[in-house]
Amino acid sequence: MTERGRAAIQRSKNEFVIGPSRVDWNGEALTFTIDEVAVPFPHRLQGVVRVYPSALTGNAFTLDAAGRHRWHPIAPCSQVEVDFRRPSTRWLGEGYFDMNYGEAPLEHDFIGWEWSRADTGKGTIVSYDMMARNQDASSLAMRFDQKGTVEHLEPLPRARLDSTGWRLARTARADAEQLVTVKRTLEDAPFYARSQLSAKLFGESAEIVHESLSLDRFRMPIVQAMLPFRMPRR
Repeated sequence: MTERGRAAIQRSKNEFVIGPSRVDWNGEALTFTIDEVAVPFPHRLQGVVRVYPSALTGNAFTLDAAGRHRWHPIAPCSQVEVDFRRPSTRWLGEGYFDMNYGEAPLEHDFIGWEWSRADTGKGTIVSYDMMARNQDASSLAMRFDQKGTVEHLEPLPRARLDSTGWRLARTARADAEQLVTVKRTLEDAPFYARSQLSAKLFGESAEIVHESLSLDRFRMPIVQAMLPFRMPRR
């Protein structure tokens, strides 16, 4: 997407406009209307994504000891409807919606993190491992049901995954002594990877969406110089 200045941004109680794209909430669905030019090879990206939460959660979780960073899993169990004209594609499936916010840039306080979520018969399981710059490490593991009720879990053992094409190390939480398979790497960047995994979680086979983030990589001058080519600024 394109980073834009204040003049291109409008916000009200139920709507957030960024240039030609927008997000709005009607009490039932969160709708993303997307009209952008993709990079690095310019082409139009136009379509609509609708997120239908089964329930909304009111809890945000602190990610660091100083309390400067928070994570809010707003709609951990959702239906997502995708309808794009350019490129032409449509599908309906299970989805998830969250947000992070804080009082300082992430790279000031974190070395990186590993995050994953999986839809299971008992709800959505989320795993979150944070590595802070003060050398503290913290983990969250929880299950959300269709009503938004959260159950805190004991974090599962860590399994080492193959490095990405950019040699970014990654690990995932799964049942001990069970194979964790990287089915697809959906996004492979110098400091970030999003992957589709297959594993067992608490005895149940699951398809997992997983991300690895290296904020040490993100801070590197060469990576900062590359960012405008991936996310144009206007």
